[in-house]
Amino acid sequence: MDFSTKRVLVTAGANGIGLAIATKFKALGAAVFVTDIDPSAVEKARVEGFHAAVSDVSDEAQVQELMATVADELGGLDILVNNAGIAGPTGPIETLDSDAWKATFDVNIHGQFHCIKHALSLLRSAPEASIINLSSAAGRLGMAGPSAYSASKWAVIGLTKTLAIELGAEGIRVNTICPGAVNGPRIDAVIAAKAEMLGEPVEKVSELYHNQSSLGRLIEAEDIANMAVFAASDMARNGQALAVDGNTEKLY
Repeated sequence: MDFSTKRVLVTAGANGIGLAIATKFKALGAAVFVTDIDPSAVEKARVEGFHAAVSDVSDEAQVQELMATVADELGGLDILVNNAGIAGPTGPIETLDSDAWKATFDVNIHGQFHCIKHALSLLRSAPEASIINLSSAAGRLGMAGPSAYSASKWAVIGLTKTLAIELGAEGIRVNTICPGAVNGPRIDAVIAAKAEMLGEPVEKVSELYHNQSSLGRLIEAEDIANMAVFAASDMARNGQALAVDGNTEKLY
């Protein structure tokens, strides 16, 4: 777990899970670049010693500019962590707004496509390069309500499996992490939206989310960060969907 020679890019890396991943890699010696759509979070990341830039991964032109900046500041790239994602709309499918549905895919899957496409020239120049895509437990299990989110996260696994085959011969490993419900403000918003859809008290729905894993608790961002550094290490292999969900077998 020595990443002192590695250069890492984490999308949506200035907040939440992304920041936990970026912090873990930095603690293990890596040079870490984080990008985020939140300018204040990006500025804070710079103060904390990260390379950082504001960028929206759903915009391909911005991603091209980002990769040029990464190449200039890091001198190359060994590890790409596609963490950026949004929850999207929640409700019966006939009630969902088409623009909100498309926006979910623009970030959750098209954003990963943009980043991989424009990072490949850098990754191909690195020995034992690695791509880690963030999917979700909702990318392997159905989830009533946030259908756009779930469908986009299933697509992430399909992209990962395909690129593991496509890039494996070049020595570039591609894996995905499937987090369960991760403790923090984002899951609080998801729970509130689900409670509204069901017409149930937030407290009741929150209890269901807390108890849907065999551990009987939410996952912590640190758990995802630990899996990310494993997947990027030479102990991991290729094309795997790695669940970090406390053995979740049903989503609410």
